[in-house]
Amino acid sequence: MDYVLDRTSVTREEREQRADLVERASKLVPLLAANARRTEDDRRVVDENIAAIEEAGLFSIMQPRRFGGLQVDFRTKLEVTRELAKGCGSTAWATSLMNICAWFTGLWNEKAQRDVWANPAHRVAGVLAPTGSAEVVDGGYRVSGKWGWASGCLHSQWAQVGIPVTAEDGTVRDQGLVLIPMSELTIEDTWFVTGMKGTGSNTLVANDVFVPAHRYISFLGMIAGQVDNPFPDEALYRGAFVPSAVITLVGPQLGLARAALDLVLEKAPKRCIAHTFYDKQSDAPTFQLAVAKAASLVDSAHLHAYRAAADIDEAAQHGVFPDYAARARVRMDAARAISLAREAIRELVSAHGASSFADASPMQRIWRDSEVASRHAVGNPEISAEVYGRALLGFTSGVSPLV
Repeated sequence: MDYVLDRTSVTREEREQRADLVERASKLVPLLAANARRTEDDRRVVDENIAAIEEAGLFSIMQPRRFGGLQVDFRTKLEVTRELAKGCGSTAWATSLMNICAWFTGLWNEKAQRDVWANPAHRVAGVLAPTGSAEVVDGGYRVSGKWGWASGCLHSQWAQVGIPVTAEDGTVRDQGLVLIPMSELTIEDTWFVTGMKGTGSNTLVANDVFVPAHRYISFLGMIAGQVDNPFPDEALYRGAFVPSAVITLVGPQLGLARAALDLVLEKAPKRCIAHTFYDKQSDAPTFQLAVAKAASLVDSAHLHAYRAAADIDEAAQHGVFPDYAARARVRMDAARAISLAREAIRELVSAHGASSFADASPMQRIWRDSEVASRHAVGNPEISAEVYGRALLGFTSGVSPLV
């Protein structure tokens, strides 16, 4: 189904490119689905999936055209990620996070970007939380610390990690991100979870790594709309930082919900309702009502997500940094989309029946993936509602810096 909400200035060429990229992603769904069990068992996205996504050009969608990337808008990123998640939630999540880290890299200065994309095929993982330490030294920083959970780190050549920058008296004067080659980091195998098992979201470790000054960017500055990208014609990298980061979490949820709905609809004419006279689920009014409710929830999730993407893309296209209330609404829309998708999956699991939880059923993996991924802290629906409610009442602080 096509949802109308989009930025008003999207061109015919951009729509055609979006359709092409979504089709490329859709063609990969059977492969990703066939490898989903192995991705879980291996606790990493299987190499065959990574190679197929790379061949389809879907790791380059947020990369600047200057380095051979496609530089698409956030609506397109949402749709591509959604398609991939129909096959495998872990693969879609890792791909989505590596793509947003490519977008983050596009906010840096040109020299830092050239370091990363000296090889245009390089991928980037990242953790925004400032859980490391940094010492200011001649020419840059000495960085140490641990950062979890770094989705996509097993398939990336670079990493972005958060650091506090302190003054001589020990007070924090800034919070930033630094770019470090993966070859200078180690990975601790820490990702043991119930859902999204295959994302490989392990812990990055740095031990006294030198980072040149040009590979630092102020995280607080980015939140406020201050970036180092020197190319004013690259509208994509004028997008508001927090809304763009938050909307990244939504695509996999949309795809998981759609996959659950498709599976239940496909199986309904072939399954009975135990201990009733219904030989086919599809004949039962209670089942019909359940799938109608679930489908409406999936539709509503898409509409919230696409409105958020349209807000981000339209503001970026016109070089406008959205005000606090607009950014708060995007965060609310994203959280609402995640919650609606999760609710749809729960409804579908119940409608499908207890066999949803059989090891052989994709439903149990979809359910687990959704339950885990939907609880990412930035997508917290209660905090997002508090941020939005306060914004509606004129407050512009007091809950979270991530707005």
